[in-house]
Amino acid sequence: MIRSTIVIPNFNGIIYLEKCLSSILEDAAEHPARILVIDNGSTDGSCELAEGTADVEVVRMGENRGFCEAVNAGIRAADTPYVILLNNDLTIEKGFIRAMEEALDKDPKAFSAGAQMRMMKAPDHMDNAGDYYCALGWAYDYGKGKKVSEKYQKPRKVFAACGGAAIYRKSMLDEIGLFDERHFAYLEDVDIGYRARICGYRNLYEPSALAYHAGSSVSGSKYNEFKTNLSSANSIYLIEKNMPVLQVLINLPLFLAGFGIKFLFFCKKGLGKTYLKGLMRGFRIYYREGGRKNHIPFRMKNLGNYILIQWELWINILRRLLG
Repeated sequence: MIRSTIVIPNFNGIIYLEKCLSSILEDAAEHPARILVIDNGSTDGSCELAEGTADVEVVRMGENRGFCEAVNAGIRAADTPYVILLNNDLTIEKGFIRAMEEALDKDPKAFSAGAQMRMMKAPDHMDNAGDYYCALGWAYDYGKGKKVSEKYQKPRKVFAACGGAAIYRKSMLDEIGLFDERHFAYLEDVDIGYRARICGYRNLYEPSALAYHAGSSVSGSKYNEFKTNLSSANSIYLIEKNMPVLQVLINLPLFLAGFGIKFLFFCKKGLGKTYLKGLMRGFRIYYREGGRKNHIPFRMKNLGNYILIQWELWINILRRLLG
């Protein structure tokens, strides 16, 4: 019985897609899964490559509509209890699909589980061991750039699963909503994990599911105008839509400090102006471009979840500083 649909958003991923699909098909030969490639108007032949690969289904979006819209198209097409999201620039180890499914099988309150992601070009270094979000307004990949060690080999709860290699429970996606397409790309996985947390669900890290990630294969280098503008805009939108006003006020001094530090950081990278424009764009998305309709209304029944989240936002500052 097929229990998972693997959704792979693709945009001009010819360099990596063949190896990605090959690794998935090798694992799926032992643990079957439906495989969907959602193509965002690729012009490099990668869409045709996917269409010519046996046991791979392709949905053509026609143009680049962003990560979120592509992923949502795949989720809507899924007819299985679980949906696994995989970036087109990674490969998976054998046993990945089974490990992902078993992580959610063990915990009925788990909304998602993220895989252990290592750097493809430096496989002895971590790429992601769970996404965290803190009261400075920062989201970060835990373990990024660190040497692989026992520290990253233990399953645990995380703030959100990294959408580059994660499994989601389809019934809960239907309940809390799909990925917010106003994000286009960046922080959309933190946002959906945040929404699940507000509803009292859990997000997990499952290290026995192992993937190797190239990173920055589509948008370019780690720091560029495209990524800086989108991620800074989404960092504002994330706060505005998920936090009640009181929680925003409680965190405001730390937000100001966090965004100030980020501004200075991007100034050193020659991207300070781009960062500020992104922050302003985040406010526009929420207040002028219809983002307010996606605001998560405060409900008293979720008060305990908000308190737990707030405590974690403070703890995650220490986790970020201590590595």
